[in-house]
Amino acid sequence: MSTFDSIDNLLQEHAELTEKMGDPAVHANQAMARKVGRRFAELEKIVKAHKRWQQIGQDLEDTKELAEEDEDFAAEIPGLETSYEEASELLHRLLIPRDPDDARNVILEIKGGEGGEEAALFASDLARMYLRYAENKGWKTEIISATESDLGGYKDVHIGISSNTNDPAEGVFAHLKFEGGVHRVQRVPVTESQGRIHTSAAGVLVFPEVDEPEEIAINQSDLKIDVYRSSGPGGQHVNTTDSAVRITHLPTGIVVAMQNEKSQIQNREAAMRVLRSRLLAWQQEQLDAEAAETRASQVRTMDRSERIRTYNFPENRVADHRTGYKANNLDRVLEGDLDPVIHSLIEMDEAERLAALGENSKA
Repeated sequence: MSTFDSIDNLLQEHAELTEKMGDPAVHANQAMARKVGRRFAELEKIVKAHKRWQQIGQDLEDTKELAEEDEDFAAEIPGLETSYEEASELLHRLLIPRDPDDARNVILEIKGGEGGEEAALFASDLARMYLRYAENKGWKTEIISATESDLGGYKDVHIGISSNTNDPAEGVFAHLKFEGGVHRVQRVPVTESQGRIHTSAAGVLVFPEVDEPEEIAINQSDLKIDVYRSSGPGGQHVNTTDSAVRITHLPTGIVVAMQNEKSQIQNREAAMRVLRSRLLAWQQEQLDAEAAETRASQVRTMDRSERIRTYNFPENRVADHRTGYKANNLDRVLEGDLDPVIHSLIEMDEAERLAALGENSKA
C-alpha cells in the first residue's frame, strides 16, 4: 500500500492554519485572512481525503484478517479494494500542486479582432456568454469599461468577475484561466447581403485580479500618465473635458486606457485596477518561463495568440482545439452553458500535472 509520506508536512500546515483561523488578529487583517482561508480550504480537502484513505485501508486489512477465519467476510474484500483505489486516486489528484492564482477573482478582457464590425459583434456575444456563465455560477460581475462599435458590438470590453469562495478548486480564475486566446467564429454576418459565411475572430485575455493594491508594488516614477478627451457615442460629457486616462508602465511596456467614467479620477482608478492585474499575470509569466518544464500547461494557457476555439453557427457547433471537445450545442454555450467545455480543459490540465508529478517523482 502507498503511504503518501509527503503528506505529513501538509497535515502539519493544516493544523497550524486551524489555529490561525481562530486568531482574531488574523481576521483583523483582511488580506491575511483571505490568504489563510484559501490555503485552509485547499488543505481541508486533502486532510479529509487522507482520513478516508486511511480508514478504508484499515477496514480492508481488518476484513482480510477476518476472512482468514470466516470466509463470509471474503465477499466484502473486492468492494473495499475498489473503494481503496478510488480513495487513493482522489488523494493523488488533490496532492497535485495547484496554480497559486486559482482562488483569485478575474478581469476578463475581450477585443474584436479580424473582421471589423462582425468581430466586434462576436466580441459582444462572447461577453454575454461569460456574463451568463458567471450568473449561472452565482458569481458577481461588473463592466469595468467598454468601447462600443457602430452596430453595438464591442471593440473592447473589460469585465470584472468575482466570487466569495475560498476554495481554489471553485475559484473564478481556476475556471476561466483556460479561456485566454483567440476565439474564431464562422457565420453569416449581419452586414453580409449575399448570405455568405465569413470567418472572424475575437481575442480573450484572462487576468487574475489583485486582492489588495499593496500586493503589487508599483513605483510612481515607472508610470507615464496621459489624459485626453473621451471619444465615442455623442453626449454632453463627450469631448468636453480631459477625463480619459492612459497609463503606461514603463518597465514592462504595459498600457491601459480608460474613458468610460466621466471623472478623470474614476478612470485612473479603473486603469490602475486593470494594470495591477496585468502586472500580476506578467510576474507569473516570468515565473512560468523560469520553470517551463514543471509548469508547461500554465505557459500554454497564458499564450494570448493561440487559436483555442471555433464557434460554427451554420452547424450549431462549438469545437475546442486543445482538448478535441466538440458538440452541436452552440446555442446553449452562448447562453452560458460552458461547464462541459471548461471541465474538459480542467481535466486535461489535471492529467498533465499528474503526469508531470509522476515524472518528477521518478527523477
